[in-house]
Amino acid sequence: MPSPGTEGVERGYVIPIGGAEDKLKDQSILNRFVELCGGEKARITVIPTASALEDTGDNYIRIFNDLGVKEVISLPIVEREDAQSEQHLAELEQSTGIFITGGNQLRLSTILGGTPVSKAIRRLNAHGTHVAGTSAGAAIMPEHMISGGESGGTPKQGAVSLSPGLGLTNKLVIDQHFRQRDRLGRLMSAIAYNPFLIGLGIDEDTAVFINPEGVLEVEGKGAITIIDPSELKYSSMHNAREGDTISLIGMRVHVLAKGCGYSIETGEAHFPK
Repeated sequence: MPSPGTEGVERGYVIPIGGAEDKLKDQSILNRFVELCGGEKARITVIPTASALEDTGDNYIRIFNDLGVKEVISLPIVEREDAQSEQHLAELEQSTGIFITGGNQLRLSTILGGTPVSKAIRRLNAHGTHVAGTSAGAAIMPEHMISGGESGGTPKQGAVSLSPGLGLTNKLVIDQHFRQRDRLGRLMSAIAYNPFLIGLGIDEDTAVFINPEGVLEVEGKGAITIIDPSELKYSSMHNAREGDTISLIGMRVHVLAKGCGYSIETGEAHFPK
């Protein structure tokens, strides 16, 4: 669950990125994140835990330095013990922005889940620190995390695996590399398990900037797919067997590109301003 925060203190943005964000040319997503965090005065902490590559943290330090950020650090959290380090917690406390890299979301959840670092990320976000995550770093943001599943456009029983996530929001379930890896079916399957959740599928080089009021805006070159089950009239998930195709009647679907927005609270989509 999201941290309750403090009355009168504005929450930070939550920024899931669909993966493969532009790191070399216009860098619109990373630029916007940097500006939100304070521009040259930002202090960004990179968490590269999801990646098995040793240079992932250093690469993002260089990228953010090139974007004008002077204070960037990477926390070498590779074991659960590392996620209890007082030094890491003290460094997180100074952050205006936290960036969670891509890789394997189960690696993220099994190393960070329930640790002081994961609790600090929730608390800091509730008190104004902006949190962005790309690929696996996006998938882990909600309370319910998609940890695996099948490709394809049709929802099926057993087509998706769910695990606990960080809990920065309890109203969304997020999938990434969305159209590039044909993940519509598994996102709809996840929603069929719990129609309380809104499905958010994010294409590569595309991000969603979710403000403290729960209004999101699309940034980047691709699109997002929103699956809203609030008017769902029928689902066959309850009596389906493993591998059965699921019937879902009454779903609302929005496809939104750069500049479009959506309110998680009201379910209303809006055009670019």
